Amino acid sequence: MTVRIVLADDQPLIRNGLRVLIADTDDLEVVGEASNGAEAIQLVQDLRPDVVVMDVRMPGVNGIEATQKIVAAPEPPHVLVLTTFDEDEYVYGALQAGASGFLVKDMALEDILGAIRVVAAGDALIAPSVTRRLIADFVGRPAKTARRSTDGITERETEVLTLVGLGRSNSEIAAELYITVATAKAHVARLFTKLDARDRVHLVIIAYEMGLVG
Repeated sequence: MTVRIVLADDQPLIRNGLRVLIADTDDLEVVGEASNGAEAIQLVQDLRPDVVVMDVRMPGVNGIEATQKIVAAPEPPHVLVLTTFDEDEYVYGALQAGASGFLVKDMALEDILGAIRVVAAGDALIAPSVTRRLIADFVGRPAKTARRSTDGITERETEVLTLVGLGRSNSEIAAELYITVATAKAHVARLFTKLDARDRVHLVIIAYEMGLVG
C-alpha cells in the first residue's frame, strides 16, 4: 500500500529535495505541498493523506497551530514535525498538539524516508535520541502535570512502557523481553487503552511522567 504524503514547508528547496527523493520510491507518494500551515490544513481536508511532514516555522499559521487543527479532525493523518531542534523552542508545543514524531532538518534524506514509513505504520518513534531529549525537556518543565502513578498497569506492561519510553520498536521490545512481536504489540495496545494515550509519542511522555525513564 502506498503511503500518501503532504509536505508542508515554506522552503521550496526542502520540499523539492523530499519530493524528488520520494519519487524514486515505490511505496511513498507526495500528493500535495503547502508553503504554510493554512495551506496544509486545507490539503489534509481535500486529500486525506496518511502522513504530513510539517515544518514548525512557517508564515501565517505555523506548524504547531496547523498540527493542532489537523490532529483534532476525525481520522487524522500522522504528523511529523520538521525542526532545527536546538532553535525551535516552541517545538515542545507539538507534543501537546498531537504530533507523532520529530524530524531534524540535517538528517539524511534516506533517514527521513525511513521515518515516514515507520510513523505511517504506527510502530516506532522517529529518531529516539532526539525525541527523548525533546520529551525530557518538555516533561521537566515547571508547568508539567503531577507525576503519574503506575497503578493500574501490570509489571510486564511497566517493562514494555519503559522500553517504549526508550524509543524501542515492537520488534526490539520483543527481543529484549523474550516475547513475540505479536505479544509486544498486544501489550502496547493495552497501554494505549489503560493510559488513554493517543500514540507512541504520548506513551513516551507518560513513561517520563511516571519516572520510568529520564
